[in-house]
Amino acid sequence: MTSYSQLFIGGQRVAPLGSEIIEVRSPYDGTLTGTVPAASKADVDRAVEVARNAFDHGPWPHTTPEERQAILSRFLELYAVRSKEFVELIVRENGTPISFGDFMPHVIALQSQAYIKAAASYPWELRQSGFPQGESVRRREPLGVVAAIIPWNAPHQSATVKLFPALLAGCTTVLKVAPETAIDGQVLGELFMEAGLPEGVLSIIAADRAASEHLVTHPGVDKIAFTGSTDAGRRIASLAGGQLKRISLELGGKSATIILPDADRDAVVGGLRFSSYPNNGQSCIAHTRVLVQRDQHDAYVKTLAESVSTLKVGDPLDPETMFGPQVSERQQQRVASYIDLGIQEGATIALGGAGMPDGINHGAFVRPTLFANVDNRMRIAREEIFGPVVCVIPYADIDDAVRIANDSDYGLSGGVWTSDKEEGLAVARRIRTGAVSINGAFPDFGAPFGGYKQSGIGREFGVEGIGHYIEHKVIAI
Repeated sequence: MTSYSQLFIGGQRVAPLGSEIIEVRSPYDGTLTGTVPAASKADVDRAVEVARNAFDHGPWPHTTPEERQAILSRFLELYAVRSKEFVELIVRENGTPISFGDFMPHVIALQSQAYIKAAASYPWELRQSGFPQGESVRRREPLGVVAAIIPWNAPHQSATVKLFPALLAGCTTVLKVAPETAIDGQVLGELFMEAGLPEGVLSIIAADRAASEHLVTHPGVDKIAFTGSTDAGRRIASLAGGQLKRISLELGGKSATIILPDADRDAVVGGLRFSSYPNNGQSCIAHTRVLVQRDQHDAYVKTLAESVSTLKVGDPLDPETMFGPQVSERQQQRVASYIDLGIQEGATIALGGAGMPDGINHGAFVRPTLFANVDNRMRIAREEIFGPVVCVIPYADIDDAVRIANDSDYGLSGGVWTSDKEEGLAVARRIRTGAVSINGAFPDFGAPFGGYKQSGIGREFGVEGIGHYIEHKVIAI
């Protein structure tokens, strides 16, 4: 068990001003993973005050980009040494399979190194001829105090995807982690300080909704960077809009993957096992709408159901496990209600369904489920379930497939499977979504990532990601 009695504020351990304690329990067996103080509104005030003072009067915004890059590079070195320890802690917090968790340090390293590379070539200051006369100095300066708010499904990845561009830009930051994964964020703060981050620059707190909204509306905060549900994103946008506060939102998804008739079925099914069911289905980029030409529908459903049925459900610390529990009983009940809804709507259960998985009598589990003969108008095809539930939707022709893929409130991710890459590229260009993977290609962490429509505002990764944490200044000479 890992427990903390103090908050991490500005690099220091300080006694909380509130009295509430967050208990984090394993969704697999209910054992206590650890405890941490819940930040009260008064604690939020203190964290923002420290960040504000560090930005307005401290050295961090005035360090050189190279100095900031060196500190964050050192953080990655320290993180790599302890990554196995962190993965096991997160598995005990949220039930993610360790087979998935073991991959996340690799992702964190790649995305963070891409940020550092982008920062190394970023045009922090340019001097050029002015128009119609004179000269112009164009500066990109740190925006200010950032409130970064992250979810529980991949906590260290979500944290670093916001902390790295904010810190590389010279901002100070208050990171608000989810109560479900309140423990793992504490170790991140310690590593950043060990890497050389000055005092005051970073605070990491866990808080309930009231204290979190207090952080969003705090006048000392200049920008909100949020990852989470679309409903929560709407709430944050409305609160921040009243103060004309900068926001970037990475929100939900209901991503479609289009299987073209010429695709290799074995390759497709092998890829969908992971792109449609990652992290117990708790992934915003999961390809949960699988679009198949009507005359191939039944064959794909049969093959995919057979393939997924061989994947192990059980102890998330077992390397052979593909499906662990949902993060909480509340999430378990939410996903189970959608499975019931799909049955009521008339979709065909090809795999899974209601109830607990066979042989499991404890934990926040649901059956990995595959619905066939789904109509895109059904709620299970339109709403983000955030669990291991996938819909197979038949289409008539390519135009119909593109229409179905785009007939969604979301637009975060997606895929195309084909033996003709040029045809796949042509289809991908027509899908209104922020990212498309052809034949399961791995993402480029130097390229911008984010969503169309209700999947968000702004982009992460690369120079575009850093750009959300800077202000533009022009000096005319």
